[in-house]
Amino acid sequence: MVARIPPHKALADEVGIEHRLAMCRLAAAGHGEWLAVSELEANRAGPSYTVDTLREIHASRPGDELTFIVGGDMAWSLPTWREPEAILELARIAVAERVGARREEVREQLAGLKGAERVRYIDVPRMDVSSAALRQRVRGGHPITFLVPDGVSDYIDERRLYR
Repeated sequence: MVARIPPHKALADEVGIEHRLAMCRLAAAGHGEWLAVSELEANRAGPSYTVDTLREIHASRPGDELTFIVGGDMAWSLPTWREPEAILELARIAVAERVGARREEVREQLAGLKGAERVRYIDVPRMDVSSAALRQRVRGGHPITFLVPDGVSDYIDERRLYR
């Protein structure tokens, strides 16, 4: 899911929605039908809020159970999002730990929210690589090999993005 205008951060080195969609498609390529890129937020005018997106998905697929996967840093900030308790009602939250946002810290942060018991933690190898760190590596002329799929790295190099 690629937001045309993310409400929580301004990108100083924004390359545009078309490039971000293309890179997501390259990252998802070859994974079959179970992984696809949605243009729902890319096609929305104005900022995209998770609660609005979840409501739109529910309206189009009312019988589906939704799981929203986020890094620990994003889960930790959930109380500051638009209608966080509605988000917890509309979807399960699956959290992957990140530095500075471990399970216990996230649990404490979300403890006051109705629906916080729906948050689950994913046991996956932790990769503390952020999109900001990747862009910084590219700007500095450092490789991003093994940090993103080859097709994405090639796309960035060929178009000289983030330089």
